[in-house]
Amino acid sequence: MAYVDDFPTDARIVRWNMGVAFIALGIGGLFGMVQALHRTGYFRGFVSSTDYYTVLTGHGVLLALVFTTFALCGLFTWGVTRSLDRPLPSPRFTMAWFALMLFGAVVTAVTILGGLVPSIPMSADVLYTFYAPMKAHPAFYAGLVFFIVGSWLAGVDWFRAYWQWRGDNPDERIPLQTFMVLTTMLMWYISSAGVAVEVLFFLLPWSLGLIEQVDPLLTRTLFWYFGHPVVYFWLMPAYFIWYTVLPKLSGGRLFSDPLARVVFVLFLLLSTPVGFHHQYVDPGIPEGFKFIAMTNTMFLLLPSLLTAFTVVASMEHGGRQRGGEGRLGWLRKLPWDEPAFAGCALAGLMFAAGGFSGMINAGMNINYLIHNTLWVPGHFHLTVGTASALTFMAAGYWLFPQITGKRLRFKSLATVQPYVWFVGMTLMSNAMHRAGLASVPRRTAEPQYDAVSFEGVIGGVSEMRLQIAIGGTLLFVALVLFLVVIFGTWLGSKSADPIRVDSAIPAPLSGPEHSPKILDNLKLWTAVAILLIALAYGLPLWALASDGLLSPGTPPLPV
Repeated sequence: MAYVDDFPTDARIVRWNMGVAFIALGIGGLFGMVQALHRTGYFRGFVSSTDYYTVLTGHGVLLALVFTTFALCGLFTWGVTRSLDRPLPSPRFTMAWFALMLFGAVVTAVTILGGLVPSIPMSADVLYTFYAPMKAHPAFYAGLVFFIVGSWLAGVDWFRAYWQWRGDNPDERIPLQTFMVLTTMLMWYISSAGVAVEVLFFLLPWSLGLIEQVDPLLTRTLFWYFGHPVVYFWLMPAYFIWYTVLPKLSGGRLFSDPLARVVFVLFLLLSTPVGFHHQYVDPGIPEGFKFIAMTNTMFLLLPSLLTAFTVVASMEHGGRQRGGEGRLGWLRKLPWDEPAFAGCALAGLMFAAGGFSGMINAGMNINYLIHNTLWVPGHFHLTVGTASALTFMAAGYWLFPQITGKRLRFKSLATVQPYVWFVGMTLMSNAMHRAGLASVPRRTAEPQYDAVSFEGVIGGVSEMRLQIAIGGTLLFVALVLFLVVIFGTWLGSKSADPIRVDSAIPAPLSGPEHSPKILDNLKLWTAVAILLIALAYGLPLWALASDGLLSPGTPPLPV
């Protein structure tokens, strides 16, 4: 029996969330190709350099917020209902949070796209990092409020399902997939409080004209309080797939359930007190607190390294179950011709590379060399652009037959797609990193200046541009292939022969009984996480507020 047969209402919600996510991915991906061709100078016929920033904002918001969050909601709804073996408590409540998120996403997207249509009196060319002094139309901020509140309610829905399950199973360990969902949402509640304060109390009133000015450093700090943990809000669903689905796709079982729980607890504790590493060059933030952020960021390498060990060990187990022998012979036995496996495995490989470039971002002194250069989007595209995006696409290949009751169509296109994406991202990200070392700036439609010449450390600037243009085009081709497969499957007719999908997740080699029960004490870990945040952010935020909430040097409260 497919998932849709056991949970028809929840399967519909999963389909709708994933569908909205992939529509946002298609639009944002098109914008990405436009950017790659425009700033490299290979084709500038799509938009003017002025409208480039509207496209850049749409690319960032649609992919980094809308695509990732809707995909997360789809995957987490599937994971909670499957692992608890019960539907979500109230279909009406579930529809309410989905509708609220969709409404907010549409309002935000329309406001951004209004910048491309002169007759529409709305625009939001504030890029993905929406803090002062750049100002958007009030509808942009209002849409974000609806979107974020909807995501909060989605978490409430999953917690309600867990509380009902806990009432029936008072002595059981939390199922691993549900544990991952709950810890992710706790991190989201804590971190998104910063952007909620920024938008509701500062940016929205400012854009409405209710207050005349805001403190740019304060809004920037509140954004980055949220801005780095949101990276893990995108990545933790990918980890969710790597830990629970990838071992099965490999032909084996998860190596260690306890290590998976430790990793998600570490993300809950360490994701938020690191935001100052995005503000190394900002005046007004004491150097000591920047150092704390750097230290905390380096500690975040631990859960990533634990994941690399656990997931690769699980894949090796699968390869050896398939008959692989020798030190590396098991790699050849893995199902590289299966798109769901290949997408997840290649995404994990890309994430490893992203981890190394992320160490450069985290280091206070080395960060000065690559700050605001193309190095940063090069790193970003390895993490959210591949580790998350390619994993979500791969999960779609495996999940859509289960949530639609239909066979995956265009299998040959699906088989090729992860490799096209991998090659495209390798070219583009590699060139972006090298261009960053040459100090080529990011976030600009005109990266060349008359009085400045860039010299590549490895290779020439023209060659880097060509790689970015080719890589961006290949990524869009891979995206089109994926959308053809997914929507072809969804909209196609059902086969007369019912599908038989083995959706069961095998038990780990080392189960939850091998880990201390304190790992499941979510109240304790939430309290520790809040304490760490207070230590990292308490004094700097107090200093910013006491120096004037709306502008430095003004009274601490509006008068």
